[in-house]
Amino acid sequence: MNRPVAAACFALACLLLAPAANAGEQRNEPIDPAVLETLSGQIADRAAPFFNFKNANDAHRWVFEMSNRLQNRIPDRKDRINLLKTIQWEATRAGLDPQLVLGVIEVESGFKKYAVSSAGARGYMQVMPFWTQVFKRPRDNLFNLRTSLRYGCVILRYYLNLEKGDYFRALGRYNGSLGRREYPDAVHAAWRGRWKYDGATS
Repeated sequence: MNRPVAAACFALACLLLAPAANAGEQRNEPIDPAVLETLSGQIADRAAPFFNFKNANDAHRWVFEMSNRLQNRIPDRKDRINLLKTIQWEATRAGLDPQLVLGVIEVESGFKKYAVSSAGARGYMQVMPFWTQVFKRPRDNLFNLRTSLRYGCVILRYYLNLEKGDYFRALGRYNGSLGRREYPDAVHAAWRGRWKYDGATS
């Protein structure tokens, strides 16, 4: 079997064997055209991610701490660092706390790259496929690390703005469970508990 065919078979096997995530589903609701234009521009931004800290010592401390916490879930150090770099970059550029994004990923996908929910949400941040149509980017792969995180962070920021900073309601929208406590409470427990960090994150 040649390499391209083997790689395709492996990717298909990962999708078939990936456990269903306990995620909900974002709703495909009308978005103000001006807001949609801004969101689409953010999604299209392909700037290379890097650790966005005020000084190198802050970066080293954060990476060391978060990498240790992730070790049991993602044993490969290179994969952990790549994930953390992308989380920190995409979260801060969207105006989100990276620890919040870690909490969302934990609850949404359990840090499983190829997770698929019963509703069809995909990837680390369990993004619903309709968003690729909303942003007119039908070829985007929601299992791709950067794509999943960029979409997830931009969408969560949009919901936070829509709800005027109300995390409970914004997280409910993100999960498709607006008005119910289970999901926002679970993310908050992960964010302020397992991923709590008192040092600088940007």
